[in-house]
Order: sequence, then structure tokens, then C-alpha cells
Amino acid sequence: MASGWGITGNKGRCYDFWIDFSECMSRCREPKDCTFLREDYMECLHHSKEFQRRNRIYKEEQRKIRAAAREAKEGGGGEKHSLHA
Repeated sequence: MASGWGITGNKGRCYDFWIDFSECMSRCREPKDCTFLREDYMECLHHSKEFQRRNRIYKEEQRKIRAAAREAKEGGGGEKHSLHA
């Protein structure tokens, strides 16, 4: 990664994040000063925040589906709920 070359021979997708983080680390007094740049670089590499958000969205969709099914099973004598409302 630090070489700058990606898998296809072009610049790596996270290389710009690496450069920003590396420059910050070389000129900062405390490593904690570069925390946000490190987070950006790590997110680019691993997409962990993106996956966590997708997982939360999926769980909420499933919760709504189960609630709608439960409501329909119980007779659901009220207004219909839509997932896209």
C-alpha cells in the first residue's frame, strides 16, 4: 500500500488517504492529532463503518417486517404500515 501501486498497476484506491495520514504523522507532536486521518485511511481499507451502517439498516428493516407480520397475524385492526413511508 505504501508504494502507491494498486492491484491493477494504477494508484491504489486508498493511497491519497495514506499520504495525508503519513504527512500528518511526520509533522505532528502527538499521534492523536492525526486520529481523523487514520480513521479515514482505515475506513478506506476496510469499510468497517460502512458495513456497520448497512448492518444497522438491515436489522431495522427486518424488525419492521417482523412487526408488520406480527400485526397482521394478530388481526392488525388499524392502519397499514409501509416500509417505505
